[in-house]
Order: sequence, then structure tokens, then C-alpha cells
Amino acid sequence: MLNRVVVTGLGALTPVGLNVNDFWKNIIAGKSGAANITSFNAEKFKTQFACELKNFDAKEFIDRKELRKLDLFSAYALIASDQAIKDSKLDLDNVNLDECGVIWGSGIGGLKTMIDEIGTFYEGDGHPRFSPFFIPRMISDIAAGHISIKHSFKGPNFATVSACASATHSIIDAYNYIAMGNASLIVCGGSEASINEAGVGGFNALRALSTRNKNPQKASRPFDVDRDGFVLGEGAGALILEDYSHAVSRGAKIYCEVKGTGVSADAYHLTAPHPEGDGAYRVMRKTINQAKINCTEVDYINVHGTSTQLGDITEINAIKRLFGDSVYNLNISSTKSMTGHLLGAAGAIESIATILSITNNCIPPTINLENLDPKLDPKINYTANKFQNKIVKNALCNTFGFGGHNASILFSEID
Repeated sequence: MLNRVVVTGLGALTPVGLNVNDFWKNIIAGKSGAANITSFNAEKFKTQFACELKNFDAKEFIDRKELRKLDLFSAYALIASDQAIKDSKLDLDNVNLDECGVIWGSGIGGLKTMIDEIGTFYEGDGHPRFSPFFIPRMISDIAAGHISIKHSFKGPNFATVSACASATHSIIDAYNYIAMGNASLIVCGGSEASINEAGVGGFNALRALSTRNKNPQKASRPFDVDRDGFVLGEGAGALILEDYSHAVSRGAKIYCEVKGTGVSADAYHLTAPHPEGDGAYRVMRKTINQAKINCTEVDYINVHGTSTQLGDITEINAIKRLFGDSVYNLNISSTKSMTGHLLGAAGAIESIATILSITNNCIPPTINLENLDPKLDPKINYTANKFQNKIVKNALCNTFGFGGHNASILFSEID
């Protein structure tokens, strides 16, 4: 028999708020995090805006000397995980640290570190003058290592890398380890810091990003007929997953239960979704089946909803195929309309939004949905432009990544 797994701590570092409370307040208010890029001169780029962190200075959270060892994606990971651990009220002196682990996701890892180090080399005379911190800053697994070292967590410790599904896979792996009795508590989630020349230029080359430079706050518009690509975001989300009995024994606050998880592959194309949404359909079906509930019991889906022409349509069609007529009784929304797409961290902050929809009985909106794409069913409730109050007992969170990676989690009100 599998152990029950619950969520006991949350941490968020996002373009619309540098902590969970501000993040939730601003997405409920429908606030966009998009603005002109400030981290580099983007005037020659097709896309000149993104969802950057606002009023953020890593030195306010991490010692300057320690920061020299970190790429921003690791700094984001440390800050968000610290928030989640504090929120969980975990007493590190009174838990078995051998049973506490860290599983962390990042789609790209230390991209800025790679740009800087390789740029310095090619600007030089050919001598290999690389920083000793180059590799440790760059590799995607290092964020999990930093969190583990800081808190002496000696249980499972590794990274998940599956593009935009990375953080969701980290949560699913954490669930599996705890459910099977191989850990009592795991810090999981994801971080990404790819708003730089290579990140923006690379996605521009794929024609994946919106180029709505004159009105960035209107650029991320899932399901709208005038959508023209996603908006790049940055930040981190952290969750504390814990064995239910362990959480109860220490008197922990419990947000919700992880009731079901699912993973699948499109096995179709490197960057495009399956045209019929086959992988999305199968991953949601697996998740709901594992949770042992009916589709009619799902109240809300936080969709992948990137604001791309193909992705939005295939996901909605997959939902309609699975849910049938019950699709008209649930809410759907894309919080990427406000946060942008945080790539490997997306699944973490969107899981947090999904969890908070349960604890607050409130659905965050899909902003900028002004003219629904005529290819989409107008009878579906897309939670357009304004939050909706609703009792939420079961909520699904979807993330899909380049390479055909699909991951889904069902969070439920605690019994």
C-alpha cells in the first residue's frame, strides 16, 4: 500500500511576486509580469520584452561571496526553497535528515554562466582561462546539491531535466519516493534563469516567442485568436512534499494531498505537440485514474496554455476528448498569461497556483483573452480576464515540454 503524500510548504519567486502571498495576490488581480527587458540590450532582437523578476537583488538573500559560486538559476532555487522550508515550519533538529531529500528541475540550467565563460574565452587569445566555478555553476543538477548542502538533507538528491515539464517531473519523482517509503520529506520544484541573449535569441530563432513589442503586457494571451507565441519568464517555485503520517506527527500545516500523477510521451516531434493532443490526453487520463476519481470530480485545470498557435488548441482538444460533456462544468485557466513561461520552473509555480485555488476556493484568470480563437469551443469556461470564486476540491496541473514530455498532477483537498 502506498503512503499518502501531502504538501506542507510553498515558496515562490516569480515575475509577479517574490513570495507566495504576493504571487497569489497579483495573479488573482490579473497582473501581467511582462515588460521591456532590462538585463541586456535587446534592441536588435525580434522580441524585446519578457517577464523578469521585479525589484529583485540576489544580494538581499544570499551572501555576496556565496553568489560568486552560483548561476542565477541556483540562486533562485535557494531563495524559493528557503521560503518553502520556512513555510513548512520544519524543525531540522528534530527530523531524520537521512529521510529528507531534494529533487529539483531546470530545463536549461546555467545558461548565463555558459554565455559569459565561452564569450570570455573567444574574446581572448586562445588560452583556456576558465573560472573554476564554470562547470559547477552551469550544470543543471547543482541547484539540488546547493539546497541539500545548505540544509544537510541526506536523502534522495538529483535533478530532473525535461524542458518545460522539468519541475512537474521533480514533483512527481518526489511523490513516488515518499509514496513508496523511500523518503519522509522532499524539497522539490524548479528554477530557470534564461532571459539573456542566448535564451531570447534561441527561442526567437524557433519563432516561439511573441513579438508584440509595442504592448508587452498584452503579449501572453492564451486561447486568443491573436496570440503569436509565448513570453519568456524567469524565477522559481518550491514545494515541500511530505509523508502524511510524518506531517501529522509534527503538527504540520497541510495545504492539500497529491492524489494522482502521470507522465507520457508524444513520440512525435522535437518541438511541436501531437496534432491530436494524444500525449496530453493520455497523461491526464493516467493521472485521474491513479487518483481514483471520475472526470466529473475535477473542478479546475491549470493548463500548460503557452499562448502558441498549436499548443493551445491541441491541449483543449485533449481535455474535451477526456472529459466529454463534463468539460463544461469545470474551469480552465492559464496563469502563463500573467507570469509568462518559466520553462523548467513553470510546473512548480503553476502547481502552487493550483494548490492555492484549492485552499482559497478561487480560480485565477486567463488574462488578455479578448477574442476567443474560433477553433476553440466557446462553451468552455476559460476563466477569461477575471478570477472566479468556486469550491475547488480536485484540481489538475498540466505541463508539456520540448521533446514530447508530458506531465500532470492532481492535487486534492485533504480529507
